[in-house]
This record gives sequence, structure tokens and C-alpha cells, in this order.
Amino acid sequence: MRSHLLVGKVRHRRARPVEYALEHDVFYFALDLAELDLVGRSFKLLSRNRRNGFEFRDTDHWPQAATDIRATVLAHLREQGEDPTGWRIMLVTNLRTLGYVFNPASFYLCRDSAGVLRRVVVEVHNTHLERHLYSLTTEASGKAFVSSMEKDFYVSPFIDMEGRYSVHVSDEPSTLKIAINERRDDQPVISTSLVLERRRLSNRAILRLLVTRPLMTQRTMALIHVHAWRLWRRGAKFHRHGAAVAEFAARRAQEARPLSVPAMPSPTPAPTAGVAQ
Repeated sequence: MRSHLLVGKVRHRRARPVEYALEHDVFYFALDLAELDLVGRSFKLLSRNRRNGFEFRDTDHWPQAATDIRATVLAHLREQGEDPTGWRIMLVTNLRTLGYVFNPASFYLCRDSAGVLRRVVVEVHNTHLERHLYSLTTEASGKAFVSSMEKDFYVSPFIDMEGRYSVHVSDEPSTLKIAINERRDDQPVISTSLVLERRRLSNRAILRLLVTRPLMTQRTMALIHVHAWRLWRRGAKFHRHGAAVAEFAARRAQEARPLSVPAMPSPTPAPTAGVAQ
């Protein structure tokens, strides 16, 4: 079985408008999308689309809730111009824990039949129950996957929606490292990193997580609000969801509008011979 656990740390560091840093212990499930049914049958406390200690639900993923997440991702890759025949797709995500889940970001690591990491699809959720995709191809040669994208989704009331992300993925045999850095006007805004070690997926390991790190996804949501309160206390500007989204959409519409070229004045007719001026 290729599916496994990932255990490690998440780190955030805000550079502006208010400096702030955090670090937390986390774990994720790395699920081969071709093995979802097998995973759901193989472990006592983990199921697919039915209640359990940990639950994978297809509908928890994709902007339009999926019914078969593997088929949905393969269709998306085809829409992006890829032929995913023989590709292996590993989803790095949190599962429902005792019925609840919140995934700030999930990562679909898409490797071709030769094992090359060809695409990374980042699925971002916000606390307003919205979901968004960034579908990335690498922009550099080498072992690490490096890409970038314009920010176009509301994720935090303390950072506006203008900016650009760079994404670095290092998918090694024993570790997975993901770094996402946001910049605006060529200045750093926030850096986020996941540094995770691979662990075998087993009944004992799943039970240990439920006992030693219970309510992980509930804890994630609680910590989001704790850190938001601390940022507000430090004077960070609050960007309300509705207003921020509307302002961003208006700016994008203005940028997309073609430039109007002022009409040139009509030339003065040349005087006709024999007519007094």
C-alpha cells in the first residue's frame, strides 16, 4: 500500500503589515486516490464515506463537491491538457475526525507513469465554507517542484487579496516539504511551510493518533480564531470578506477592461481654391 501518514510541523511567519509567527505539530494522511476503497476496508478506525474515528469523504473535496474524487481529478487534468493515463495521484489532506473536518489546504501530487511530479493541485478552503483550486505546473528544472500563481481567493481577514504565491514542493522518499510564500510589490508578506516525515499506515498508528492527538481538525479551526484574535489585538487591519471580495473583483474587472484610445480630431479641410478665407 502506497498510502501512508505524514507527521511533522507547520510554520507561518508574517512579515507585514504586522509581524507574527506560529508553529504547531500536525499530521496528515497521504492517500493514493487509486487506493481509497482499499484504505477504507483495511483499517478499523478509518473509513471511506461512512462514520468512523477518521473518515475520508469525497464530498469534502473540490469546489463542486466530488462524488468520486479520483474521477474528478483525472477529468480536471484532462481539461488542463494532460493525458493522465498511468498517473499516480497522492492526496495530502486531513480527514474528518469524529465527524468534523476543516482543511485550510490539501495537495494533490500528480506523478506521471515515469514517476515525475508533473502537476500539483492546491485545494484551498476558507472559514466561509468556500473552496478554490490552484492547478500548477513546474517552472524550474531539478528535483524540487517550483511554481507560482496570482492570489485570487480570500483566505484571511488580515491580508488583502492582492499578491502572488510561490510554491516549492520537495517530495522525497522519507519526507515531504511544502513551502508557500506570498509577496506583494516584490516584498514578503507571509511564508508558510510544512515539514513532514512519512509513517506507515497501520491500525496501531491510527489509534495512537486518535489517542495522542485527538480532535486535530477541531483544533485547527480553534487555533485559526485564536491567532486571528491575537493579530487583531496587535492592530492588524481587518478586511471583511464581502467587501474584500467585491473590491478585488472590481479591480480585476478594471484591469481586464481594454484601454480606450481617445478619438483623433478630424483634420481641417484644406481651403478650396478661389474661395476667400
